[in-house]
Amino acid sequence: MTDSSRRDFLRTASTAAAGAALVSTLAPRAHAAGDETLNIGLVGCGGRGRGAAAQALSTEGNVKLIAMADAFREPIDSALNSIARETNKNETAIIDVPEERKFVGFDAYKQLLALPELDLVILATPPGFRPLRFAAAVDRGAGPRHCRCGD
Repeated sequence: MTDSSRRDFLRTASTAAAGAALVSTLAPRAHAAGDETLNIGLVGCGGRGRGAAAQALSTEGNVKLIAMADAFREPIDSALNSIARETNKNETAIIDVPEERKFVGFDAYKQLLALPELDLVILATPPGFRPLRFAAAVDRGAGPRHCRCGD
C-alpha cells in the first residue's frame, strides 16, 4: 500500500465512523410522527441481518418489514421464515414482503433503496460491502415521509 492510499483509507474510514456515530446518536430519538408505521428494509439476510430485523420488529410501536435484499435468493427465504418464527408472539410486528419486494443480486440494495415507502434500512452485509451501501442509503435521504429526531 502506498502512503497516499493509506491516507485515503483512513480518511474514508474516519468519515464512515463519524457518520455511524451520528446515526447511532440520533437513532434512539427517531420516531415516526403520530401513529405511523415505520417501514423497514433489510439488506443482507444472513444471521446478523435476521437478528437485527427480528430485534427491530420486537420493539414497541408499529414496525413493518416491507423489503429484503441479498446477493442470493436462499438467504432471503430462510431469513423471512426465521424472522416470522422469532416475532410471531409480537402483535405489533408486521411482516409484509411479497415477491416483488425480494431483491436478489449484487445491486439488489439499489432496488430496495428505491422504494418510496421505505423509512429505515438495516445494512447487515459483510463489512467490505457496507461503505458503498451506507453511502447509497445516506444519499437517498428520508424520502417523502419525514421522521422527527428529538424534540
